[in-house]
Amino acid sequence: MVLSKSFGYALRGILYIAVAQDGKGRIQLDEISEVLALPRFFLGKIMRRLVKEGVLNSCKGHKGGFSLNDRTLKTTLSELVDMTGNSESIDVCALRLKKCNPQKPCPVHFQIILIRQQWNDLLAEKTIGDILENGGPDFIQSITAN
Repeated sequence: MVLSKSFGYALRGILYIAVAQDGKGRIQLDEISEVLALPRFFLGKIMRRLVKEGVLNSCKGHKGGFSLNDRTLKTTLSELVDMTGNSESIDVCALRLKKCNPQKPCPVHFQIILIRQQWNDLLAEKTIGDILENGGPDFIQSITAN
């Protein structure tokens, strides 16, 4: 149930664009990378993937950068997980036992199944727009690494 770095960088990048874009137009990769303290090259690769998937728009050139589109705020966290690569397999036994299954469960197997279902429900229901609605005055600070 651990999400990938790619997912975290993608979500933080989108959230930053949403907040910073207000009245500014497009947000350049260098700004996102610097403010969020994320590696520029890796972030760029992730952001281009989001453009390819239709979650963000981008424009090249001096006044270029990334911007939100009609789909961005409606994208669920589950969709973002799929776009950015696998989270750690949610089917792996919590105790890392190779033969853990409903027929031969580990000591926490059935409790973990309930937690996994709640986690999957949260990812499927929560959208990027929902996260932005809950942002407070220190929202940018809350998504930076510092």
